Amino acid sequence: MSLLPISFGNTLIGEIIVLAIIAVIIYIIFKMGKSLVKLIVGLIANSVLGLFSILLLDYLLGLSIPVTYSTMIPTAIFGLPAVGTLVILRFFGIQF
Repeated sequence: MSLLPISFGNTLIGEIIVLAIIAVIIYIIFKMGKSLVKLIVGLIANSVLGLFSILLLDYLLGLSIPVTYSTMIPTAIFGLPAVGTLVILRFFGIQF
């Protein structure tokens, strides 16, 4: 009787095939986990850099761009291009 839920018979070859399939699935999950960590670190870096640039622009140019969800979500996702878009919108008088 096999201990694994999927069985190719009671042969050693069948058990090896199932273990190989499980190893490939675990490898794919770990690969995806690395890219997920990279994505999260990138989002944190973008948000910190965006917040810093918004505060710097407020200090240097006197732009009063508020630090709210409506400004930080695009800044966290898109980074400096979002800050540039917020500055352009501020110059056209659009309030956030």
